[in-house]
Amino acid sequence: MPAQLINGNALSQQLRADCAQRAAALTAQGMQPGLAVILVGEDPASQVYVRNKVKACLDAGLHSVKEDYPADMTEEALLARIAALNEDPSIHGILVQMPLPKHINPSRIIEAIATHKDVDGYSVLSAGEVMTGLPGFRPCTPYGCMKMIESTGVDIRGKHAVVIGRSNTVGKPMALMLLQANATVTICHSATPDLALYTRQADIVVAAVGRRNTLTGDMIKPGAIVVDVGINRDEAGKLCGDVDFASAVEVAGYISPVPGGVGPMTITMLLINTIEAAERRLASQAAR
Repeated sequence: MPAQLINGNALSQQLRADCAQRAAALTAQGMQPGLAVILVGEDPASQVYVRNKVKACLDAGLHSVKEDYPADMTEEALLARIAALNEDPSIHGILVQMPLPKHINPSRIIEAIATHKDVDGYSVLSAGEVMTGLPGFRPCTPYGCMKMIESTGVDIRGKHAVVIGRSNTVGKPMALMLLQANATVTICHSATPDLALYTRQADIVVAAVGRRNTLTGDMIKPGAIVVDVGINRDEAGKLCGDVDFASAVEVAGYISPVPGGVGPMTITMLLINTIEAAERRLASQAAR
């Protein structure tokens, strides 16, 4: 029997409805959640991503500021703008859209964002909070993947999870979040010999390498949960993931599609992190 789809669009709509309620409650107390999104340059894909993020904020009742700057903006000028947003009480989250022009050091920019406004969860301190289990901001994509896995109703505790990919933004934090949920976790990557040896043992597989057909149906344990983070194009230019969906859907128990899977969840978790930042700010003010 074909796998059940983990519908990221439907799940994100459910979560965004809750976001709207939380945002309305905060606004009623004088603390409307605010997100600043900075775009440097005119990368077409980045423009689409930023537009979708801003629209999602507005739809959920958040305050959103979109700032566009030319590709020749200096690193120092961008740092100065971030410093100003760090001090702006109406802004609870700051997102600088990647990639940045080559003359700007992305690490320096990320680390300049105040930790309590790092709603992308990319800073070194945020990464440390994920590793140690402290209540910081989780990177949005793996955070969304966790929500998708949880939505299946399968108990993660004791399951064997395989994460394919070791990036700082997805693979590593994904593995840590699964570990915190008491899964036994294996991380595979480009230097892993015989990838199928590991994936065939996995109850949960998260594919996040950015390469088509990395995971095929014959590499999957029957009934496993498969989450596809990849964003690729096939020969016809059609959007696809890292998983060969046609073969995998016949073996897996649950599977996320591309598109309509992880993508909308990433933006939803950005909203949740921003609302969480505003709630923490309100609680901090009340405690004074």
